[in-house]
Amino acid sequence: MNLPNALSLTRLAAVPLLVLAYLLPFGWSGYLAAGIFTLASFTDLLDGYLARKLGQESSLGAFLDPVADKVLTSIALVLLVGGYDTLLMTLPGIIIIGREVLVSALREWMAEMNRRGIVRVSVLGKVKTGMQMLAIIILLFAEPRLDQTLALIGYGLLVVSVVLTLWSLQQYLRAAWPTLVSERVTRASE
Repeated sequence: MNLPNALSLTRLAAVPLLVLAYLLPFGWSGYLAAGIFTLASFTDLLDGYLARKLGQESSLGAFLDPVADKVLTSIALVLLVGGYDTLLMTLPGIIIIGREVLVSALREWMAEMNRRGIVRVSVLGKVKTGMQMLAIIILLFAEPRLDQTLALIGYGLLVVSVVLTLWSLQQYLRAAWPTLVSERVTRASE
């Protein structure tokens, strides 16, 4: 176990704390949840940086980091969908979580085809993740009934992150398409 992997595990361990904080029946619960999510998000920046800087990149880390990101982001979105209870929150939540599942499945399938490197994290994917995390922090913090202006900013950032989500999905699918087509041709000729 190295420090970058410990940070990814810390991000996973923060998920139940995030849920508990958000569901507390206090006016400040959103602020606490936003703080927990912010700290957990910061570990995402830190673990990758430290893995490269300290030469501690590992296959466990390559697995843990995206899993921790997806679990943290998906659970936060589910909480926000329930808390805001609007179509404007529900549709982005469905799109973002659906994309994450689809890309994870695509990466898994490509790995089985010995084509793992084709569906790698791109710069656009990193920007998308950063935008999602910023939107979620603001939306957790905003308390929609208390600060509608901040909630609207969060919604706006979430919509931008949905556009980036769909754009990056298109890039992943385009990169994987030749393998998908060759697999179909191979199966048809058997």
